Amino acid sequence: MPFGEAFCAVRVIVGEKLLDFRSDTVTRPTAAMRAAMAAAEVGDDVLDDDPSVHRLQVRVAELLGKEAAIFVPSGTMSNLIAVRLHCRPGDELICEAGCHIYNYEQSGYAQLCGVAARALEGEYGVLRPEQFHDCVRPANPHYVRTRLVCLENTHNRGGGRIQPYSTVEAICAWARSRGLATHLDGARLWNAAVATKIGLAEWARHFDTVGVCFSKGLGAPVGSALCGPRDLIAEAVRHRKVLGGGMRQAGVLAAAALYAIDHHVDRLAEDHANARRLADGIQRIERLRLKPEQIDTNLVFFEVDPAWGSAAEFVSRLKQRGVLMLATAPTMIRAVTHLDVTTKDVDRAIECLRAVESEGA
Repeated sequence: MPFGEAFCAVRVIVGEKLLDFRSDTVTRPTAAMRAAMAAAEVGDDVLDDDPSVHRLQVRVAELLGKEAAIFVPSGTMSNLIAVRLHCRPGDELICEAGCHIYNYEQSGYAQLCGVAARALEGEYGVLRPEQFHDCVRPANPHYVRTRLVCLENTHNRGGGRIQPYSTVEAICAWARSRGLATHLDGARLWNAAVATKIGLAEWARHFDTVGVCFSKGLGAPVGSALCGPRDLIAEAVRHRKVLGGGMRQAGVLAAAALYAIDHHVDRLAEDHANARRLADGIQRIERLRLKPEQIDTNLVFFEVDPAWGSAAEFVSRLKQRGVLMLATAPTMIRAVTHLDVTTKDVDRAIECLRAVESEGA
């Protein structure tokens, strides 16, 4: 099943809550978040006079220990702006082969920046420092110019894996020693911070720029922020404009993000516990196999035995029972716990998984 098609689910269950595990982007703003949005003080952010956006940008920069931040509509735009800040046409970035920038952003770095990508294969998204040692191209007109290292934490396709802190530190130290810039796609960095109890600023200090997302685990309806040095973020305003990311009374959205930061960060631990509970249930089902078995945060990937059938068929059967999950490969399924999923919902999902598996293809 194509990636996008799985997001077009029809709500077919009547009288029973539909359980949506497709992504942590499917959450609905809570009543309190909606109230904060309705009460938001707004201005025109393109003219730089929306006070709620200003408050959000200052708050996020402080949390990540950076000089400044810019509010943007999406994590994809945040990452693209970062590449444009650090690279020029004919440059090259180094990333992990399964990362979001490389797989799910239409190679915007190539389309819109003229930048090449060199992908290194990690273990469920986790790279080793020694993999980078021979990755800088020679200063020769035949080659692209190696300019940027991009990491992703937590790693989506790696099953929500957390890049080990010591590994991040070593890779970024190597990059600095070779004169390379560093960017962190930290869309789910909140999850990494809660799971490891290592603060956001401590994770972020190794990178020149860091992007964080408000519409995934934190449950806001829209938005990300790119953080970094003041001069780079000032330049980012120009890039946001040309990419169509300037928003007017964006304070309504910034208010949702501010509410999420105040109320939805610590509770991410509940999502992590629910993901482990779901994984434990999957491990007890004969023809399903966790990949990876280690559950660091709120993402659970599992493989359907090909003898049963395809992941798309399995997901279709689950949908008939009121459970939505996402087929990401011919035999691979992703399930994500989030603000709108309770422990009771997880238990019901496990029952449905058992029922579908026992039916056979």
